[in-house]
Amino acid sequence: MSNPKTQALHDAGVSIWLDDLSRERLTSGSLAALIEEKNVTGVTTNPAIFAASLSNAEVYGEAIAEQRGQSVEHAITEITSDDVAAACDLFRPIYDATGGVDGRVSIEVDPRLARDTAGTITQAAELHQRVNRENVLIKIPATVEGLEAITETIAAGISVNVTLIFSLERYREVINAYLIGLEKAHANGLDLSKIHSVASFFVSRVDSEIDKRLDALGTEAAAAVRGKAGVANARLAYQVFEESFSSARFEVLAAAGANVQRPLWASTGVKDPAYPATLYVTELVAKHTVNTMPEKTLEATAEQAVIRPDAIAGTYAEANHVLDQLAALGIDYNQVVEQLEVEGVDKFEVAWNELLTDMEQALKGAN
Repeated sequence: MSNPKTQALHDAGVSIWLDDLSRERLTSGSLAALIEEKNVTGVTTNPAIFAASLSNAEVYGEAIAEQRGQSVEHAITEITSDDVAAACDLFRPIYDATGGVDGRVSIEVDPRLARDTAGTITQAAELHQRVNRENVLIKIPATVEGLEAITETIAAGISVNVTLIFSLERYREVINAYLIGLEKAHANGLDLSKIHSVASFFVSRVDSEIDKRLDALGTEAAAAVRGKAGVANARLAYQVFEESFSSARFEVLAAAGANVQRPLWASTGVKDPAYPATLYVTELVAKHTVNTMPEKTLEATAEQAVIRPDAIAGTYAEANHVLDQLAALGIDYNQVVEQLEVEGVDKFEVAWNELLTDMEQALKGAN
């Protein structure tokens, strides 16, 4: 039986995806239990998640031994793709029941390709083929170089999770990249109804950076805006979503079977213990959204969240006012979100390099 609070979130039009995956979750049944009891309908992964999960030598020992003699990159791709494929199989009934909207599992291209358009396009196709499941989502970072890769991957009929979105301007560019991809796919005779996408808009990292700058100011005016920027930014992103997918341009594509690209709230674990654990859940309830949560946030939601359907409705003026207050305090929004994008790519690359090093050592131990 599902939890009443997560059920209420689901009923409000929010898909709950778990921001974690490991072979242990799959084999122990813990992921299956979250599907049954906490309304989890999908999973997201990233290099940091895989780095953490693959550190469990006991669980992955046999899989690593099977990769004896292979390159480090090959071994990582094989092992992580197998986990994603197994998760896709677990979620397949949800995928079928929702017409492909949910039941999704994401796997990310090598973060070292974040500034390499051609390399990203190639690896997105390779990962899609390697996992070989309809319900896989290929994660592509929303760098400038990633935009064309998003378009070409969508145009090839491959569903995409666009990740590391921080700014409203970049979000508009991501939507445009998706629409161009759909237009190309339609021109090539592909079935648009089979192509899905989510746009992962990061939330808590915005507060972490802006709160740090507000604290440095040390004024009452600065303190009054603490913890408001992340939610405000996400709410304005939802306004962009509503405007873009009610446009005449999208109506043409929708008539041909196209799906909206749903906003996905990422980085929803609260970093400041002074804030409610469910801040980035309860304040961002809206139809056609995904909230991808670490398990700690999911458990807090199940225990204490007060779900208000359409919590975003009517908040756009207030959200704009928060950004205006930040500007008046001398905090440069564009500089903040640009910095966060660079840091986001760097963090995933660091995690990936750690994963390469750990796998290299593990393969040596298996020889």
